Amino acid sequence: MLSALLWLPALGAAVVGFLPGNSNGMRLRSIASAFAAAIFIVNIWLLTQFDTANAGLQFQEYLPWIPQLGLSYNLGIDGLSLPLLVLSALLTLLVIYGTGENMERPQLYYALILLINAGVAGALMSQNLLLFVLFYELELIPFYLLIAIWGGKQREYAAMKFLIYTAVSGLLVLAAFLGVAWLSGSLNFDYSAITTHELPRKVQLILLTILLIGLGIKIPLVPLHTWLPDAYVEASPATAIMLGGILAKLGTYGLVRFGLQMFPETWSIIAPGLAIIGTVSVMYGALSAIAQKDIKRMVAYSSIGHMGYILVACAAGTKLALIGAVGQMVSHGLILALLFYLVGIIETKVGTRDLDVLNGLMNPMRGLPTASSLLVLGGMASAGIPGLVGFVAEFLVFQGSFSIFPIPTLLCILASGLTAVYFVILLNRTCFGKLDNATAYYPAVTFAENVPALVLAGIIFVLGIQPAWLLKWSESTTNAIVATLPADRNTQVAISYPLEHSAIEIASTQTKSASAD
Repeated sequence: MLSALLWLPALGAAVVGFLPGNSNGMRLRSIASAFAAAIFIVNIWLLTQFDTANAGLQFQEYLPWIPQLGLSYNLGIDGLSLPLLVLSALLTLLVIYGTGENMERPQLYYALILLINAGVAGALMSQNLLLFVLFYELELIPFYLLIAIWGGKQREYAAMKFLIYTAVSGLLVLAAFLGVAWLSGSLNFDYSAITTHELPRKVQLILLTILLIGLGIKIPLVPLHTWLPDAYVEASPATAIMLGGILAKLGTYGLVRFGLQMFPETWSIIAPGLAIIGTVSVMYGALSAIAQKDIKRMVAYSSIGHMGYILVACAAGTKLALIGAVGQMVSHGLILALLFYLVGIIETKVGTRDLDVLNGLMNPMRGLPTASSLLVLGGMASAGIPGLVGFVAEFLVFQGSFSIFPIPTLLCILASGLTAVYFVILLNRTCFGKLDNATAYYPAVTFAENVPALVLAGIIFVLGIQPAWLLKWSESTTNAIVATLPADRNTQVAISYPLEHSAIEIASTQTKSASAD
């Protein structure tokens, strides 16, 4: 069944890309949407069949490929990869559905979107290090073309910068994997066959550092982030959703799967430094977002900050922190997708993203009232308001990290307050105030155009009220990963919560308490 998640989008890309005749955009979008819907249905089926009590791999598939190189077709999923697979399938479906009717070169566009889905799914399911690198790098050319062809005025510069940075990222990850396999004497790159325990500590430290730099570029973390503002801003809204909502998650997934899980003892040594880097990313993202005048650039910088929470949680390595990190990956993808989609609607209808020009969009007669209302909800979710999915993830990250890194956690909480500041600035200037009677005659936003945003908003609200529906898939897996860390860290748990309480119970209790307040 896992192969279906890989070959369905690849088949869809081939069908759309090589469809004979002069097909119009609507027909191509319908075909691409059908494939995307089928992929999403397969993911939902996997959710229904997934054993949440099993911390190991499920639905495994294995075929020898090039045994001389140690490369095999080895697929499997667990509680770490499954939520991200579903997120990728959902965002792919919404991006395709939300594409306008007048898209230029639609055959190439939809084929690239489906190829990206195939690459992400392959990377998340890969249980062979070389196979992971192949899929990790498969994203490079489709994203480059999406930015370079359908991007903004500086699209060539942004696309080339993205290409260079992500190519370096892939090379560093490959170098780290090769080093691990060769130095450990393994001729097999299957993840289950790789061990680092017998490597000298200094060698492990070098390999882990190389791996973290490579993954840090993809996330991205400060100071490896400089490609992100250009790529996110110059990319179309759909491409920005794919970049932030899907591609960046390969970096954070790699942090847990190949960093924390493959180098548990060395990870504990460098964890304080990682917590500092994560905190710097959080503060930098929040402060930079406050300084922006372009609402799309503001959302882009906010992404840097929210990805920093994940690094702090992974550095802490407690049960609450790690399941909070997985929750933050999913919640960040949903919230960022909602914000970028709404920014795209505003730019299309109003013709600008400038905060000094936008005003009064909440006006029920001549503004964009539905889009503005959803933008308010997205800002609240990003700021961690209780009752929305952002609160659940951030609470678990903070609660799980405080006992290990109190000062970085407190700074992250402060940055969470700054998130509210820049979103208040955005919403106050964009949604409220009085429209200019001379210029404010904007085209209406149709219901069909609002559907992707409404779906995302509904999921953000439902998962905020019922956090168990988000967290239950990952708890067994993240608990098993934490168990591999040195014993002195396993005994440390978040203050005020004894070990017998599960993360789901804690999150549900806090959600109900905060909502009541």
